[in-house]
Amino acid sequence: MGKPTEQRKAEIIQSTLELAARQGVAKVTTLAIAEEVGIAHATVFRHFKTREAIFSATLTWIVESMFAELEPVFTSSDPADVCLEDLIYTQLKFVSEHRGLPRLLFSDRLHMESEELKHIVKNAMGNFTRRITSVINEGIETGIFSRDVQADSAARYLIALFQGLMMRWSIFDFEFQIENESANLWQFYSNALKTHQVS
Repeated sequence: MGKPTEQRKAEIIQSTLELAARQGVAKVTTLAIAEEVGIAHATVFRHFKTREAIFSATLTWIVESMFAELEPVFTSSDPADVCLEDLIYTQLKFVSEHRGLPRLLFSDRLHMESEELKHIVKNAMGNFTRRITSVINEGIETGIFSRDVQADSAARYLIALFQGLMMRWSIFDFEFQIENESANLWQFYSNALKTHQVS
């Protein structure tokens, strides 16, 4: 008897991420996914009609899982600086557990070949920016961060720092623990929020 559809879909998504991490997005074929999961090639298409649909489901799963991890940080009653420090660690810890994420994020598949994938990431970045902006605004209102800070710009810069760090981690083939960078990243970022303009 075959596995339930949702369980099989989850296996295909996780295998897609694993393959992307090991050998790059271009080599993540439906045949490679089938072999990774240990199923017949035709079984893949019973759950996803196309390779594009697999990538779309994978990115959607990543986005939903990431925000689920971050939700306790965004809804915390802790001061804004504590929330942002927790956010940085939580985000980097999540990335460390999903090495296929930067491979997908910086791939031609996303940037050049698929408007659907790009749309998923754009929406996620917009949501992430708004949530971070809200935390920074709270910090400004409570006097934790400088009133010279432009919250929306500061949020975008934090996301850019995440992306740059993920790019370096991916280029170096995950040889360092990315979550261990959180303390230094927070020290750099918090100094910018507290001592001079971020605009």
